[in-house]
Amino acid sequence: MGEFIGRLNDIVWSPALVIFILALGLFFSIATRFIHFRYIKDMFKLTFTGGKSEAGISSFQALSMSIGSRIGIGNIAGVATAITLGGPGAVFWMWILAFFSASIAFMETTLAQIYKVKQDGEYRGGVPYYIGKGLKKEWFAVIFAAVTMVSMTILVPGIQVNTIALSLDDAFGIAPAITGILLVILLAVVIFGGVKRIAKTAETIVPVMAIGYIGVCVVILAVNFTSIPDVLSLIVSSAINPSATFGGIIGSAIAWGVQRGAFSNAAGFGSETFETGAAEVSHPVKQGLVQALSVYITTLVICSATAFMVLITGMYNVQLDDGTMVENNIGAVEAGSNNVQLSVETILPGLGGPFVAVAIFFFAFTSLITYSYKAETSLAYLNSNRKKKLQWPLTVLKCGLLVTVFYNSTNSAALAWSFGDLGFGVMAWLNMIALLFLTKPVLKAVKDYDVQKKQGKDPVFDSLKAGIKNADFWEPEQEESVQPAKKERKVI
Repeated sequence: MGEFIGRLNDIVWSPALVIFILALGLFFSIATRFIHFRYIKDMFKLTFTGGKSEAGISSFQALSMSIGSRIGIGNIAGVATAITLGGPGAVFWMWILAFFSASIAFMETTLAQIYKVKQDGEYRGGVPYYIGKGLKKEWFAVIFAAVTMVSMTILVPGIQVNTIALSLDDAFGIAPAITGILLVILLAVVIFGGVKRIAKTAETIVPVMAIGYIGVCVVILAVNFTSIPDVLSLIVSSAINPSATFGGIIGSAIAWGVQRGAFSNAAGFGSETFETGAAEVSHPVKQGLVQALSVYITTLVICSATAFMVLITGMYNVQLDDGTMVENNIGAVEAGSNNVQLSVETILPGLGGPFVAVAIFFFAFTSLITYSYKAETSLAYLNSNRKKKLQWPLTVLKCGLLVTVFYNSTNSAALAWSFGDLGFGVMAWLNMIALLFLTKPVLKAVKDYDVQKKQGKDPVFDSLKAGIKNADFWEPEQEESVQPAKKERKVI
């Protein structure tokens, strides 16, 4: 099984996907006139202003759910693995990817808002909705919804669960099976409480866990302050200088930097469009800007924190293309969270294991709770065209996720990563193809937003005035049907 999945990943995550992600990010950046740079001030302002309604969630809750989904094992173990397999230069390519990926996150989120709907009393949006309403390709939308349900309940969760179980076992001696039972109970309490409970949980946990993790990084950097210039030089030279120590793996640096960078911020995968489509905003571009900020937070802040902890303490090895392992002073350590644990141990002896275990638990748990929402929204899309709604599949999805969680708590780590890469890789191909054909609606929304900003207005969206068809939610004649929800929000 592992060998078969590995071969599929070689196809899905071929250099073509790496090139596609970078090229699409560059194209969207130019097409939007680098909107993710022009409105950086707005990104922060929009994140913390505005309200929510009975039908939707606030921008901050949507951001928290999205960051909670993005900040997971990829930001800890994924970064350390990228350094091992791609060298320190992989970090540089993570940074480059972040600047371009922010434009992709902006595009997909803005689309999710443009084509969102009010369904069964709640706002729903995401890739299936903008494929179905924007591209008018129902079969394509159904395929993506089905792939998402399988990925979020079976393929992807194993990465988070397996790493939680292993880290708690190493740090506290908690048996993986016990961890699996604990996760199932906690997860069930949250996901069976609906989207509001998921959003509230993410809103509570995400800021605390991010600040705590960055705080430990700051301590390590402060103690090793004089080494920061050398680390920066190592990252850049390993990425672009063929004569550098790890220059022989420059291709691997790009490949692993982009792959793990993409995994950490998930821009282009389409997985972050579901919660962002439920946000209560007055203009689609506003939530697009908020989500562009989430890419900067997850990659430029969280991933960089991990990278600097590992590199500045020297707790990493590098595997060359020929399989030769260039070891530092840590011996044959398996790449992943162990590198971060050893880094923390250099400054806080005895606390490395517990700290990393706790960080992984919260990072991964918030990812798991959002996976349930993505699968639920995909099912809601499949139900949207049915006269008689099917309710039992939702219970099956949630129970399926719980079974997957328990199973993967004692399953192979390597197999879990392979399944996760496959799930996200397939979603990325499907979503980015759709994005390429839906560029025009986003550019029209951007133009509308720019015009209103220049006029000194707080932008409010009218899809017909912007020249976008089939965006029913934003059409003036729909105002009355959603007016009760709008009265409960603060327009941002």
